[in-house]
Amino acid sequence: MLTTAAAAAWLYLVVLHGGYWRTSHRLPPGPPGQLPAVTVIIPARNEADMLPGCLPSLLTQDYSGQLRVIVVDDDSSDGTAKIASGLGKAAEADLPAAELSAPELTVVATRPTPPGWAGKVWAMAEGVRAAGPGAEYILFTDADIAYAPGTLARLARSAAGGDFAMVSQMALLRVASHWEKVLIPAFVYFFAQLYPFARISRPRARTAAAAGGCMLVRADALAAAGGLSRISGARIDDVALGKLLKRAGGRCWLGLTTDVTSARPYGRLADIWDMVARSAYTQLHYSLAATAAVAAGLAWLYLLPPAAAIAGLVTVSTGASPGSASWLASAGLAGWLVMTVTYLPMLRLYRLSPLRAPSLPLIAALYAAMTADSALRHLRGHGGEWKGRLIEPGNSSPG
Repeated sequence: MLTTAAAAAWLYLVVLHGGYWRTSHRLPPGPPGQLPAVTVIIPARNEADMLPGCLPSLLTQDYSGQLRVIVVDDDSSDGTAKIASGLGKAAEADLPAAELSAPELTVVATRPTPPGWAGKVWAMAEGVRAAGPGAEYILFTDADIAYAPGTLARLARSAAGGDFAMVSQMALLRVASHWEKVLIPAFVYFFAQLYPFARISRPRARTAAAAGGCMLVRADALAAAGGLSRISGARIDDVALGKLLKRAGGRCWLGLTTDVTSARPYGRLADIWDMVARSAYTQLHYSLAATAAVAAGLAWLYLLPPAAAIAGLVTVSTGASPGSASWLASAGLAGWLVMTVTYLPMLRLYRLSPLRAPSLPLIAALYAAMTADSALRHLRGHGGEWKGRLIEPGNSSPG
């Protein structure tokens, strides 16, 4: 019965759960016309290694509207501010004489983080403060994110044409190492299962989220929603910002792209493990009951079908209880097949072999272990540690 229910659950997810497994939810086109003024804000904490791959791609965008770039040095100790300033000068020097100057680049240092504020949200707020009035849109992006030529113009046209409070694109993450190829596409797949992109884009649906690497936000919509102070304690700032704007009545859009890419390396299993364990317990609102429910749910959805399929096939081969064993194997194979098929589009997006798809149950088991470890780290007082900064429990959604 449990195996049959798991197979039925997979059919429900595929048919009714917002088409989460599809990768065709792409940026809607916007009409031609004058581009709005955009201020790009890049919170950067010890990002001297990442900025050279990100900042030039923004400073060389062919953008006919007003464009400013602000790098917020979040108490770095590796010369992030100096690297950013040098990249700005290099970008302006490399422009052909016939072209206009590069977008204005400002590098600011954060003031001390006030009590109750998460470090990154405070850095984002410091960027908004430095921007001042004048920007119609604010692009919150990360120091490891690079933009293909013309991407910013397409984002701005789409946001303005659709009257969106926020347009966000899930960056194409790096899949160079073995463990990146094994785990990163599944990370995006699970995120889309939790927050189906098509459902986020429906104004009447309650589902809300964003991808923190690329969030183009209408400045007046952010102000009307109460500003970043409303999510000051958010440890998962992108989801919190999406919820804040949507609950305030703003239209939001989230989708996939290959034009926005992340160069952040996660070469070892330990790197990906730390990334997930740092925030998973926060996403579950520091609840042991929710953590146990997630682990049980992952086991039921992802591990039960293949286990039942294998057990049923082995039993059939031995000739014991052929009728019930055949039913067990059929139900298990059905659930396993459906999850495998739903994973194929994500593997195709990342240009990886479809032969990886049947391994999704093992990948889910690893993510379940990372989630459990996240809870253990918080209980031991080491949860949420990031770049030498211990993130204490706080609100992860707007109050």
